[in-house]
Amino acid sequence: MEHVFLTDRGKVRQHNEDSVSIFENGLGLLAIVADGMGGHLAGDVASQMTISVFKEMWNEAPDFKGPQEAESWLEEKVMEVNRSVFAHSRENPDCQGMGTTIVAAIVTQSFATIGHIGDSRCYILNKSGFKQITQDHSLVNELVKSGQISREDAEHHPRKNVLLRALGTEEHVELDIQTLSIEPDDIVLLCSDGLTNKLTDSVLEEELRKNDDLLHTAEKLVLMANENGGEDNISLAAIKKVANYELGEEPC
Repeated sequence: MEHVFLTDRGKVRQHNEDSVSIFENGLGLLAIVADGMGGHLAGDVASQMTISVFKEMWNEAPDFKGPQEAESWLEEKVMEVNRSVFAHSRENPDCQGMGTTIVAAIVTQSFATIGHIGDSRCYILNKSGFKQITQDHSLVNELVKSGQISREDAEHHPRKNVLLRALGTEEHVELDIQTLSIEPDDIVLLCSDGLTNKLTDSVLEEELRKNDDLLHTAEKLVLMANENGGEDNISLAAIKKVANYELGEEPC
């Protein structure tokens, strides 16, 4: 599988509270985007803790027999990380109230298991089109769902950044989780709101469909977000399933 991850401070923020990585093992890939929040540097701590703990966990992950086992593992480990971040915030006054969004994808040759908390998103590009897989755990998204405001109003709402759910801010948290089938040439995109607040879904789809090198596409998306203001940190992880060929068979 082709894969890439990038994070950028943006053009306004003094430091980067996002953390992103993709880990490999014999099972497949684990991609994570975490957008930290809290007091001075505390967001960095929350997001970096999330990434580092998952790296250790992924190295010890069992061989999943199918999507159900992958979902159970991801949910269990997110709860463990949540408790760790929450405990750290209570034990360290400088980190009080810190937390992070998380969107994570376990991607194998046959399926992708997606879990998320907060407003970092997962999209998929496949034969059916380009689709946002996750639903933001945010105030404005709840207002849209209840019909109180339109999606257009949500884009400029003064409380757009208010989250209803985050990792590490409470002792217990709920993870939304789902599994998708994966076919050759499908692309799974994870990203923080620093990207999606600056680029529309149609722009994301257009760039992903250009069949450029995945790293080039990722760099172009970050550049475009910065050109549109870059007020927030910008992070993304992208995974493309490459077609498998039998020995001696040439790709078309």
